[in-house]
Parts: sequence; C-alpha cells; structure tokens
Amino acid sequence: MRDAADNALALTMGEPAGIGPELALKAWLARDEAGVPPFFFVGDPDHLADLAQRLALPAPVMVVPPARAATTFRLALPVVPIELAVIGAPARPSVADAPAVIQSIRAAVEHVAAGHAAAVVTNPIAKAPLLRAGFPHPGHTEFLGELASEQVGRRLRPVMLLWAEELAVVPVTVHTPLSTVPELLTEDLIVETAEIAATDFARRFGIARPRLALAGLNPHAGEDGELGPEDQAIVAPAVRRLRAEGIDAVGPLPADTMFHPAARARYDLAIAMYHDQGLIPIKTLAFERAVNVTLGLPFVRTSPDHGTAFDIAGQGKADPASLIAALKLAGRLAMADAAVAS
Repeated sequence: MRDAADNALALTMGEPAGIGPELALKAWLARDEAGVPPFFFVGDPDHLADLAQRLALPAPVMVVPPARAATTFRLALPVVPIELAVIGAPARPSVADAPAVIQSIRAAVEHVAAGHAAAVVTNPIAKAPLLRAGFPHPGHTEFLGELASEQVGRRLRPVMLLWAEELAVVPVTVHTPLSTVPELLTEDLIVETAEIAATDFARRFGIARPRLALAGLNPHAGEDGELGPEDQAIVAPAVRRLRAEGIDAVGPLPADTMFHPAARARYDLAIAMYHDQGLIPIKTLAFERAVNVTLGLPFVRTSPDHGTAFDIAGQGKADPASLIAALKLAGRLAMADAAVAS
C-alpha cells in the first residue's frame, strides 16, 4: 500500500442534479490559491465535462486510474469513472440516477480500502430520490458505516462530527424526530458515542486527551429533575462512567450557555444530545467553513456541511468554500491517520 502522501482523495459525485459537480470543478480551479490537496472525482466524466462547458469553467477533465490522480491533478481534474451515466439535469433530480449516486459512494470507499486513495470526501446527496429508489439508509453516515462494517467483518458504529476551528460538536442522536429523542437516548448510547469521539479525536486531531463537554437534554440541564428526569437519570451517569474510564468529560451542562467564546475555551469537543442542539451553534458560527466528519470508521471521511442547493444548481453561483474546507481537512486527517498507523 502506498503512503497516504502519495494518494489523492476520492471525491464522490453526490447528487448530480445538485451543486456537487460544480463545486468539484471550482475546487480544482482554486487548487493553488486555496491549497487544495489532490483529489479525483468518482462519477460520470461526460456529465462533468458538459457541466464545465455549460458554466464556462476552464477545468479540463481527464479520465485516469486512481494511481495517476495525484500527478494528473496539476494539469486536469482527474476522474475515475463509474459504470453508470448520469441522466438528470441540474436542478432536476432523477430517481433513475440513484444507482449512480450509490455506486460513486461505494467505489470511493473501495478505492480507499484498496490503498488507492487517502480518504473519502462526499459531495451532498438528495435523500428523497434515494429513498424513492429503495435506499435503506437515512443518510451518508449510516451507509458508510455499513460499507465499513462489511470491510472489517464486524459492526461499526459511525459517529457524526461537525468541525470548524471555532467549535467541534457530536450529536448523540442524529436524523430522528425530536419527539423520539428521549426514548432513544440511553446511558450506553451516550457513553459509546463519547468513547468513539474521544478516541478518534485523539488519533486524528492530535489532542491526546480531549476535553468533552456533554450538554443536558432539557432546559437548564433539567434543573435537578424539575424540568425533566433524563439529565439526572441518563446523562449524569454517562458522564460518571466516562470519567471512570479516564475520559475528561463534564456535564450535563445547560446547552444555552455552552457555546459562547469563554465556554468553548474550556472544552475541545461538545457532545449534544440531538441534532439541532449541536448543529445550530456550529452553523451559526461557521456556516461556510464547517465540515462534516464521520468518526468510528477505519478510513477518513469528510463532507461539506450543506445540501444539494437545487435552487442554484447549474447557475454557476455555488460557493466551494465548504467543499474546499472538507478536502483540506480530509488531507490533514489522512496524514495523521497514516502517521499513527505507521
């Protein structure tokens, strides 16, 4: 297997009717100015080349094997093709493209597993066309967990991390209705999530003993049970277990006072009990720079922290800042991962 420094990153196609392909073209054009590490696009090269021509983006597309992507990157945007052609047009997603979207993700993971890519970076997907096509997962994270579990022959639990220089946050429950969070939230789930987060944060972000701050579920962390029993009955025992394991954890803390600058200076990683509790603060602080990272996998995966933006797809208006941040972070984490592995 080649060293991570020799390999390009594998960038998935994402939803082809969204802004993902446009972002790939613009990230390649910004490679020198923004310091973008070499990557290759896993998708339909004809669709990408047609889009570049339509948007008048001077990004030549070159079909290459993964091993040649890093050396090709200076001259052209390398594309490792999938077997399926894209059918949908910008802003008009097609359920018929769901197999191509899935194939792109699967192929990118296979390239990393084979040692042909340093990490996986995923462009945004549209869940509705995938679900209508029979896709059994609520999102990228769960599908990547299944693919990684197949590789290692045991169950792996992926954990979502949203990262920016200002804040790093992990939600314990993710894509679930708010009404179901209390019944899903258990002491074991909190502990398992925090353990995975602490281990991967130490391994890939270089913080030997990360400081974890766990938010309470209820307002004011439950006010000693007056505003709900979950914080005393579930969150506090989870914190005690984590501390007994040697993990630097505090909580439950009132979520409404956890995210101002002085509070953020006291921890490295916030553990939120549900999706919006953690994602609203980071998207407020760093909407164009936040990166979605999947922890708990045997490979690095990052993604821009935004959706497909069908409202501007195909118009040349898409801002590649978040994808560029995801590519740069993937390169950094892949190097750290390789250093630990060696």
